[in-house]
Amino acid sequence: MHMKLKEPAGLFLIALMKLLSAGLLAAIGFGVFHLLKSDDLEKTAHHMVAILNLDPKNLFINSMIDKLGDVHPSQLKKIGFGTLFYSLLYLIEGIGLLKAKRWAEYMTVIITASLLPIEIIEIIKKVGILKISALIINIIIVIYLIYILSRRRK
Repeated sequence: MHMKLKEPAGLFLIALMKLLSAGLLAAIGFGVFHLLKSDDLEKTAHHMVAILNLDPKNLFINSMIDKLGDVHPSQLKKIGFGTLFYSLLYLIEGIGLLKAKRWAEYMTVIITASLLPIEIIEIIKKVGILKISALIINIIIVIYLIYILSRRRK
């Protein structure tokens, strides 16, 4: 799966980002399904924190673990399937971009642009540097791909 030499380097970077995101989302999705096998979600989450060598005293981690007690297994299934679905989409986008397929460029523009309003809403709810960074990166990706697609039309 090599990109054509004449293809812009930006497409390769976007493809790489999509493939890395696909891998991360797949790991999270399978992790969620692993949690479903547990009788005690909080105990399993603490065990996973120890395995990953994360700081068990971290406020964010403790907050997430505490929230697990309120999560119903059916909600976890929806989260797991949703995460795996997005992982598959990112995988398709990434491979298509690596192969310099125009359909992948259109697909990436459509999917990325359609998620921008959700990202903006999340920032309005609670501002965070990671959320703002993700929004900026996704806006740049959409603008860049639109530029590439419009340049090819001419």
